[in-house]
Amino acid sequence: MKPELIKTADGSHSLFLKDLDEHYHSVHGAIQESKHVFLQAGLSQFNDKKSISILEIGFGTGLNALLTFIENKNSNRVIDYTTLEAYPLEMEVVKELNYVQELNASDYQSIYLKMHESEWETKISIRPNFNFTKIKNTLQEVSFLQQYDLIYFDAFGPRVQPELWTEEVFTKIYNATAAGGMLVTYCAKGEVKRTLKKVGFVLETLPGPPGKREMIRVTKH
Repeated sequence: MKPELIKTADGSHSLFLKDLDEHYHSVHGAIQESKHVFLQAGLSQFNDKKSISILEIGFGTGLNALLTFIENKNSNRVIDYTTLEAYPLEMEVVKELNYVQELNASDYQSIYLKMHESEWETKISIRPNFNFTKIKNTLQEVSFLQQYDLIYFDAFGPRVQPELWTEEVFTKIYNATAAGGMLVTYCAKGEVKRTLKKVGFVLETLPGPPGKREMIRVTKH
């Protein structure tokens, strides 16, 4: 079923999957949520590093990747960005999304589309300081061949995809996290917190984006 295009509270688009009763982003603001959870609570913690490897669980609309690219565009820091997606969107849906317009970043429309149109399992250099790889696979089946400094955990929530929030999955994620590395996610359910701590992460509960009281950041010490 084709997802329904909706406008969130900050003017940016999200997608609604009627059969799952689930949105891709917060209805309180898609761009606002992504900046708060993934850039401010995640990427900003690595501002002093010359290079950083990022793993995103759930490429989806590509909003997190676009925001990360724009945030890093004038930096000397090199980002190696890998994103996992089992069910990619059709390009006709992607081209309707208004993120570059809402960000006043029309110069990056071609880069945003390139992210979606690039070959799977192939690393491309979008800019000298931004390498990008898409993996088409499920989180349960994928094998991670390296460790990552920062993980954007942006899968659908436990109500919709409980299989992605299990101890087995988070053990795999823990093993794929570099020492000192972090994972950030919008979800702050008690069961998720307990599971993340059980597999070895050190947990922080942070203020959430608009519409959510809390979010989670964990570190591998």
